[in-house]
Amino acid sequence: MTVLSVAVSSSTPDLQPHLAERLPEPVVAPAGLVIVLHGGSASSRTPMTRFRPAYLRMWLFARSLHRSGRKRGLVVWLLRNRYRGWNEPDLDAVADARWALARAAERFPGLPVVLVGHSMGGRAALRTADDPAVTAVAALAPWTPREEPTVQLVGRTVVIAHGDLDRVVGASMSYQYSARARQSAERCCRFVVHGDGHAMLRRATDWSALVNNFVLSRLELEPEHELLTRAWAQGSLDSLDTPLPPAALLRRTSLEG
Repeated sequence: MTVLSVAVSSSTPDLQPHLAERLPEPVVAPAGLVIVLHGGSASSRTPMTRFRPAYLRMWLFARSLHRSGRKRGLVVWLLRNRYRGWNEPDLDAVADARWALARAAERFPGLPVVLVGHSMGGRAALRTADDPAVTAVAALAPWTPREEPTVQLVGRTVVIAHGDLDRVVGASMSYQYSARARQSAERCCRFVVHGDGHAMLRRATDWSALVNNFVLSRLELEPEHELLTRAWAQGSLDSLDTPLPPAALLRRTSLEG
């Protein structure tokens, strides 16, 4: 794994965001890039470290994506923010995500990008979907307040997943956001992960299976699973309350490739 770090504007001059990079194996030309964004808190200037649960949680997703896409040309970046907080009005999490996208444009010009984010990272992923390289966003239990904009999703494909037992960010929040996002995004669907909460621990394999196929199929590295195809085809709000099936069933129908 390679670690990239470059300073951005910060109230703490020596504090930098970091990108942990996983390249395709064996060495093949990159065919797509996924940037994984971790969660945090509404307001905190505490530096983010690699030992924080929010970061480690998304490290597991990054590892799973690498295993699924390493022979298909997938480049995986896991961003570690400077701070734990979103931090209005500075929007530090958004600034760090845009920093990563700028690095992507320099390193892999023209390569399509999919953003995957959890909680605060889901909000940052949705907020930065207007970057020219971004084609799709997967937002997991996203923190999407009522005033969160959706205009930046024009032309993008969006999948949202939320546990029905989430006590940190209520599932109704992402449902309301999804209903508005459908008016802007090219396509938008939402899955309910029954029996799981904000940490995505009880059904971790199921979350990963969904994310892996969404990322790889959006980058045209593997066929899209019929679960997603059916969700896009639904024209009503029913597409925003689709139950996510168990990974065992999904594997039998090749969701993980």
